[in-house]
Amino acid sequence: MKRSTIAVLLSAATSLSLYSAEPSAFGAGDLSSDNPYGLTSDEKAILETKQKLRKVDLSTKTHASQLDSLRERIDGLQDIIEALSRKSHNNKIALKELQDKDQADSNSSNEYQKRLSELVQQNSQNIQTLQAQTLEISKLVDQINENYVSKKEFNDLVADINEFKSLVSKELKTGSTKTKASKKISSADIYNSAKKNFDKKYYTKAIEEYSELIERNYKPAYGHYMIGEMYFKRNDYGKAISYFKKSSELYSKASYMPNLMLHTAISMDKTGDKAHAQSFYKAIMQKYPNSKEAKEAKKLLN
Repeated sequence: MKRSTIAVLLSAATSLSLYSAEPSAFGAGDLSSDNPYGLTSDEKAILETKQKLRKVDLSTKTHASQLDSLRERIDGLQDIIEALSRKSHNNKIALKELQDKDQADSNSSNEYQKRLSELVQQNSQNIQTLQAQTLEISKLVDQINENYVSKKEFNDLVADINEFKSLVSKELKTGSTKTKASKKISSADIYNSAKKNFDKKYYTKAIEEYSELIERNYKPAYGHYMIGEMYFKRNDYGKAISYFKKSSELYSKASYMPNLMLHTAISMDKTGDKAHAQSFYKAIMQKYPNSKEAKEAKKLLN
């Protein structure tokens, strides 16, 4: 009894280890990922637009904060200059009054005049220094204003994004109109036609037909796999990965899974995602050790 239980546990552990080697859900096309891969052209455009908006927003906030800080510094310096100017002016008045009042006591008056004169000179120097600093800060403010992203520029960027969304929406509506026209044809007939077009390498037409089948929910896993294969043959590896991923999510036990995983790994390799490609090669070798795909994976891995 104990030996039988241990054998079952060992078998389960081996199974878990085998399946853990296979990457789950691929991770391609995930725009929320830190390093997304396998993106379609539309997903890449959306990701680039999001990154531009994030940079513009950050730059705008940074510039606004710098301007506020510099304005506060200028206001403070101007207050100091005004206070020093008033103090210098009062000192000059006091010096004149002292000269008129204490003219008889020349020795004492001369000493006091000397001290006041030094104080006035020092205040004048401080005022000149602060004025120079204010001028430098003003130049810096002008420089920031030249590079500052204006509200109009930001609104123009938003308008471009909205226009892009509108174009995508129109394209989707056009595709929907074509789909309604094809509703009269049975799914089986479309399936057979798509297979023939694929065999003849009429990939554009075949992709349209398999897309129609996916919309009808007619063998959607296979439809995604076939579209992925055609993009793979066209060397459009990013789109191929995204369709392979969806096919695997819909039906992970399909007979074409070894080939799907191999072409996914090759696509990742071609797009520079070496780490994920290697994990897929190893998963194929472990899960389908006797398949021709496993031999090809071993060859590519080496």
